[in-house]
Amino acid sequence: MALGFRIKELIMKLHSMWQEYPALQADLSASLQLMEKSLKLKNKEVEQAILSMIHSGGKLLRPAYQLLFSAYGSDKDREKAVALAASIEMLHTASLIHDDIVDHADTRRKLPTIRSEFGNDVAVYAGDYLFVCCFKLMADYASSMKSLQMNSRSMEKILAGELGQMSKRYDLSVTVEDYLENIRGKTAELFALSCFIGAYESGTSLRFANQAREIGEAIGLAFQIMDDVLDYSQDAAALGKPVLEDVRQGVYSLPLLMALKSDRQQLLPLLEKQDAMTDTDTHEVYRIVQESAGIEEAKKLAADYTKKALQAIQKLPETKDETKTYLYQITAQILGRQN
Repeated sequence: MALGFRIKELIMKLHSMWQEYPALQADLSASLQLMEKSLKLKNKEVEQAILSMIHSGGKLLRPAYQLLFSAYGSDKDREKAVALAASIEMLHTASLIHDDIVDHADTRRKLPTIRSEFGNDVAVYAGDYLFVCCFKLMADYASSMKSLQMNSRSMEKILAGELGQMSKRYDLSVTVEDYLENIRGKTAELFALSCFIGAYESGTSLRFANQAREIGEAIGLAFQIMDDVLDYSQDAAALGKPVLEDVRQGVYSLPLLMALKSDRQQLLPLLEKQDAMTDTDTHEVYRIVQESAGIEEAKKLAADYTKKALQAIQKLPETKDETKTYLYQITAQILGRQN
């Protein structure tokens, strides 16, 4: 297949939000194509499983931030920027595949998960292979040991966040601080890494790259909180995942933690059932949280992190390609999302 035709085909598959940013859209498409080319598996079932995940409709936010911050340095190496964006998305995709195994999830983005369609064994190997591809691209294209060190440290922090969440399952004494610590690792860290790598590998100063990292962390925290708010705001069909499945598995997000402060007596008898909760129980939890101040309190904290990110972006210099403007618009859009 001709290169130009394949890029056009991939552009058509990208989320519609990127249509307003043609240059970024093209780079994201090139990153997807590189992800495809990096798959060199004899086992075609695993390869097909990975391809199905790559093209399942994700927004590609993390590689987008990596690409945007790569515009700030003096090293205008598009090939490297695209490759590092692909490595970031591979890392994200691998973590999602493994999350779905741990969570026994059957759907993601309104499509069957790899584990439900191909089985846990294929899903494990698919995730493992993407980790390998991520490290290979990073090693091939990153020009500094600092970037490789940051990548490995971020992996450690992501895992620490996941383990922290696991250790607090069904723990009714879990605090807001515990929750924030866990999402800082499991979600915000990859946003932070994306922004840091994009800036640093394009030749910016370490100080600027660390500023980019802080912006990414604030975006990631706000993004995860809003994701958790949406669990209590829409049904499974709108979100593409089962309503309150996390609660059944003992993972208590911010809206529920806030609701526990005011409606603990109503919620405790339901939550104490743990994995024996029925659909009626989860719908009752859903109702109580919706009628409490939990959702609004969570939205306020998300708004604080959103404000922090947007104010920091406003302080960035503008580039000839209007990078600051795009960063601000995209961040405001995704953190104000309804689905």
